[in-house]
Amino acid sequence: MEPTIDLYTWGTPNGQKASIMLEEIKMPYRVHSIDITNDEQFDAEFLKISPNNKIPAIVDRDNGQTLMESGAILLYLAAKSGRLMPKDENRWRALEWLMFQMGGFGPMLGQAHHFLHFNKGVSDYAEKRYAGEARRLYGVLDARLARNKYLAGEYSVADIAVWPWVARHEWQGVGINEFANVKRWYLAIAARPAVKRGYGVPSPRDIPLPR
Repeated sequence: MEPTIDLYTWGTPNGQKASIMLEEIKMPYRVHSIDITNDEQFDAEFLKISPNNKIPAIVDRDNGQTLMESGAILLYLAAKSGRLMPKDENRWRALEWLMFQMGGFGPMLGQAHHFLHFNKGVSDYAEKRYAGEARRLYGVLDARLARNKYLAGEYSVADIAVWPWVARHEWQGVGINEFANVKRWYLAIAARPAVKRGYGVPSPRDIPLPR
C-alpha cells in the first residue's frame, strides 16, 4: 500500500510518539530520518515543514497537510483514523493527560535528561531541581494509574504521549520499581507489537525494561 504519511523523525521520545501512533492505527508511512545530532533539523527544506526546527513533523499525502508538534500530530492522526481518542466523557481525560505530558512531563524530564544524563556535574542546583521534579511527576502518574488501567480509562493518545518518556526513566534518575502502578502500565504498553515497532523508528532498538 502506498504510504499516506511522510514522517520526519529521530529516535527521541517525541519522535517515538508519532511512529508508535502510526503503527497502532496501521496507517502506511514513509520515514525520513532527521539526524538532530548533525543539526539536520535546521535544513531549509525541513524548516518548510517544521518552522520551529523540531521533530517529529508529518506531511499527509492525501491532502498536503503539514504538521509539527508531537501532540498536534497525535490528535491529527486520531481524527484521521477515528482511533485512540475516546468518544465518551473520557475524551476530556485523554486531552487532560495529553496536556500533562506536553506541558510538564515532557519538558521537565527533558531538563532532567540535560542535567542528569548529558551534563552531569555542571550544576548541583539544576540536578536537584529536575531530579526532584521528575520524582514528583512520576508520583502524579502513579496515583492516576492506581485507579485506572490507562490514563484515560482506555488506551489512547495520552498513553502514547507519556510512555516514551517513561522509557528513559534511567536518564531521569528515577527507579521505576518504586512506582508499582507506573511499572505495571509501562510493561503492558511495552508488550504491544505496535509499540515495539514504533519504538525502533528510525533505527531498531530494544525497549528498556526495569531491572
